[in-house]
Amino acid sequence: MDFWQELGVAFCLMLVLEGIIPFLYPQRWRQLVAQLAKVDDRSLRITGLISMIIGTGLLYLIR
Repeated sequence: MDFWQELGVAFCLMLVLEGIIPFLYPQRWRQLVAQLAKVDDRSLRITGLISMIIGTGLLYLIR
């Protein structure tokens, strides 16, 4: 597979995984989104950075 095809597959899988919780538990998902709206920007940025670092590390280990 070339890079763009793999990137497309990864994006599609991300959409499937992101959709599982709202599909199975819509009320809980709504509550979670409401709580996330109250979190300050710095905390969200740190969480996003940690998530990216973990994801990059896991990709490195898998590949």
